Amino acid sequence: MPKLKTKSGAKKRFKMTASGKLKAGVAGKRHRLISHNAKYIRQNRGTKVMSEADAKIIKTFLPYGL
Repeated sequence: MPKLKTKSGAKKRFKMTASGKLKAGVAGKRHRLISHNAKYIRQNRGTKVMSEADAKIIKTFLPYGL
């Protein structure tokens, strides 16, 4: 069997936690932040753990893990 390719966009955007969950940066933090309130900006700092439904799809893009 040939080796499966990893989606290069996925390997740049996601990291695996020690328990096997996926974490990613939060969307909506690049530009036009003047229209967001301070609570939105504060709560979207750092990274978030992906939901199980999204993680299932993303793991198909990473056949050998990270």
